[in-house]
Amino acid sequence: MKRQATAILLGAALSLAAGQASAEKLILKFGHVGNPGSLFEASVDEFVKNANARLGDRAEVQAFGSSQLGKDKELLQKLKLGQIMFALPSSIMSSVADEFGVFEMPYIVQSREHMKAIQAEMGESVFGAAAESKGYRILGYFENGFRHITNNTRPISTPEDLKGIKLRTPNGEWRVKMFQLYGANPTPMALSEVFTALKTGVIDGQENPYAQIWSSKFQEVQKYLSITGHVYTPAYVLTSAKSFAKLPDDIQSDLIAAAEESQDAVYTIAAQLETELLQNLKDANVEVNEADKQAFIDSSAPIYEEFANSVEGGAELISTVQSLAR
Repeated sequence: MKRQATAILLGAALSLAAGQASAEKLILKFGHVGNPGSLFEASVDEFVKNANARLGDRAEVQAFGSSQLGKDKELLQKLKLGQIMFALPSSIMSSVADEFGVFEMPYIVQSREHMKAIQAEMGESVFGAAAESKGYRILGYFENGFRHITNNTRPISTPEDLKGIKLRTPNGEWRVKMFQLYGANPTPMALSEVFTALKTGVIDGQENPYAQIWSSKFQEVQKYLSITGHVYTPAYVLTSAKSFAKLPDDIQSDLIAAAEESQDAVYTIAAQLETELLQNLKDANVEVNEADKQAFIDSSAPIYEEFANSVEGGAELISTVQSLAR
């Protein structure tokens, strides 16, 4: 009887210890706006896999997509408040710090290899420093991708074809200015609101990479896809500098390593999706045309000039990014 009581007490003690260990395990929330099947989802899942493999029982990264934890602006606020640990912003970073606006310049990033060179040369000294000045820290660079235009009015071959089209853009001043320059009527809107706005005719079109177009099911409510490739948008594995600094050093190191090792896989997935999803969109009876990219490039000079003149160090930023193209 005594032995049985001892066994019961020992079992209870072990259960309590296990419960305490579980309670002490850090849960690190990663919020993003990507829908199921999106590049954002695949990218965050890759990071989560690599991070948790390194973290073991000390901490766990948990992903929450489809704007479950908020839209981009809300996620940035939640990072600052310490309510989440990670987010994956893209275009909205141009509204966080002026330096990120250089990625809003049309056709400035030529390829993923070009982006890698930009990251190597400027990632820490320019963009990392800009993020930290606003209380954030960039752990790694993923991507949103090369953006193209869909709409229900007409195929877009030149900027003139955009005249009068109500086009959704992300919340970033330079994307709005760019499409105003091209003659469109740009309307900033959260990604989660775009499908309904397209379906109801509140807007005529939008611009996004294939992965966002397909995973958001825009092919169901859009007639035309024009391959413009007008902007390449990086995505940033972003955290709060203050919250991240509070983590144990070994966990910080593992998370930084996980972000770095995930980048190549993200770029590989992105390149595969570009081919696969373009075919999917064609198969969905979306009418596809190649735009006259040179016509768009020729029309873009004023926005480069405005960025160079209105952003401190803007001319140097443009020059440095362009010089790193291979």
